[in-house]
Amino acid sequence: MLEVYRLWGGAAWFENYGPVKKCLTANLLRHTVYYVKSNSSLSPPLLVLSSLADGDKHGYAMMEDIESFAGVRLGAGTLYGAITRLEQRGWIRPTDPVDRRQPYTITGAGREHLRDQLAELERLVRAGQRRLKHT
Repeated sequence: MLEVYRLWGGAAWFENYGPVKKCLTANLLRHTVYYVKSNSSLSPPLLVLSSLADGDKHGYAMMEDIESFAGVRLGAGTLYGAITRLEQRGWIRPTDPVDRRQPYTITGAGREHLRDQLAELERLVRAGQRRLKHT
């Protein structure tokens, strides 16, 4: 696994590689840091499943719903990549198109997976809150 060794002059050098051999451009690094900061604990598939747990939606409606309840604006590529993976796993499925829009629905297996993921997050939140009380 590569780990960022240091930042200097708009590039990141990695451990075990010299600065000449491997570096990220400042632009790529900036976007990577933004993604980590803005999406550190909210995975797009979890957000999509949470949105669909409230009812069937097409892509744009999911984007708007996710932004309203999670404060995260997913780009179209991120959203549709998550939709594709969730559909491949059988956690969502398309329903009959409405006009030119393709709505999706969460499946029983998707609801089960969402429950499991939310239970894990709840355990993590409780543990983190307990530990913060000790500091």
